[in-house]
Amino acid sequence: MLSSKIISAAVLGVDAELIEVEADTGSGTHGLFTVVGLPDATVSESRERVRSAIKNSGFRFPKIKVTINLAPADLKKHGPSYDLPIALSILIAIEVINYKNINNEMLFVGELALNGELRSVNGVLPIVIKAVQKGIKKIFLPFNNANEASMIDNIDIIPVRNLTELVLYLKNKKEIQKATKTNFSFSNQKTIFDMQHVKGQENVKRALEISAAGAHNINMIGPPGSGKTLLAKTIPSILPDLVLEEALEITKIYSVSGLLKNKSGLITSRPFRSPHHTSSSVALVGGGTWPKPGEISLAHRGILFLDEFAEFSRQSLENLRQPLEDGVIDISRVSSNLRFPAKFILVAAMNPCPCGFYGDKEKNCVCSQQQILNYKKKISGPIMDRIDIHIEVPRINFDNLSSFKVEENSEKIKERIHKARKIQKIRFQKSNLITNSEMSSEDIKNFCPICQESKQILKKAVESFHLSARTYFRILKLARTIADLDDSFNILTKHIKEALQYRFNDYSEDL
Repeated sequence: MLSSKIISAAVLGVDAELIEVEADTGSGTHGLFTVVGLPDATVSESRERVRSAIKNSGFRFPKIKVTINLAPADLKKHGPSYDLPIALSILIAIEVINYKNINNEMLFVGELALNGELRSVNGVLPIVIKAVQKGIKKIFLPFNNANEASMIDNIDIIPVRNLTELVLYLKNKKEIQKATKTNFSFSNQKTIFDMQHVKGQENVKRALEISAAGAHNINMIGPPGSGKTLLAKTIPSILPDLVLEEALEITKIYSVSGLLKNKSGLITSRPFRSPHHTSSSVALVGGGTWPKPGEISLAHRGILFLDEFAEFSRQSLENLRQPLEDGVIDISRVSSNLRFPAKFILVAAMNPCPCGFYGDKEKNCVCSQQQILNYKKKISGPIMDRIDIHIEVPRINFDNLSSFKVEENSEKIKERIHKARKIQKIRFQKSNLITNSEMSSEDIKNFCPICQESKQILKKAVESFHLSARTYFRILKLARTIADLDDSFNILTKHIKEALQYRFNDYSEDL
């Protein structure tokens, strides 16, 4: 009998770390099988899965003491993906497999069924990415994970159906065809909602176009039935197509969360997440005993639509402060600190008051001033400050509803957004930025110069409305996007004025 070591991996947040799985057999309690190295209940239960899988695959499970060590020992391990490397390390230890046939350039991951078949696991994409970074040349994983893994270059993906097949391969008695590279197409995102389906609301459509062009957060305020939800659902139809780097970021998050349908390959369309207002804080921002991404991370590089914005709990909304500002969310636990990406466009929709008809020209509001004030207080100033565009969505009148006018479709709007994004791509080619909304104050100094007249308008706005530094810089970023849509190298006075109108609707009357 001898000891053995197999390379595997642990998923931490949306990244992975290599793990060494060691097995040792020796004298001791008859049939004792222990796993050490901070395993959770799922990993500890692998003892029974591995024992049955080895026996049902036609191999002899040792009747002596077996000790499995998952190193490094100070890193908590969870999930069933260690089943396969544990089984292999035992088979090497009892000399069923020659240790010389396995090297440090091989990585093994997979859950075992009791009959020895391999079941797919979550988080394969970050594991493959880490394997390439660490010089791993070959990864063995469940057959159903092959599509997900094969999107990464510079590594051989070996899809395995069962334990017996893998053992025969490692004994040079059977060939397993490696997975072929998956080809991807980032074609137009298909959606049943199109801007041409929305009657009227030209001002709101313009605001949504600006939001999509620069990835700016937007809040739509209007009475029930004015079309806020429909407008939000049309946004995916005008968003620019994904690029490979963005698609990989999104797919990693969904892989870790176990949300890749049928363990398919790359996600090729931008996410649209619409959690209910009763969702908990953990559901929104992520967390749990073993922290997983929440809705804000699942909306990464896409849309987070919060309908009935004021009905979300105050704690849930306050937790959005960091991701709205930094594009990430940090989850701190006693055992670990994890960071999840969260660069999304926040699209909020809310009524102006509890009854929904404050300011409506056709239906009277029945709320008291105190009720309206309390309703507005549900959303704190810092959260509202982080939303670039505030737009009123008025009731649609009968003439608009019954009109046969052909509205502009999403395809035409998307063409303008693509042009604006190309301008931003050229602007930020020497940085890691993608959109105007991601600019820092230093970037704004470099990319958002304004004329003296524009400075005076901004000075008056800052002094009159006591605007914060954050608001000032967000107005400049919004104006930069408006100028890009106008194909203007310089930010003109009209761009500044339009940006101010979206921040506060009553600015236009005072300037």
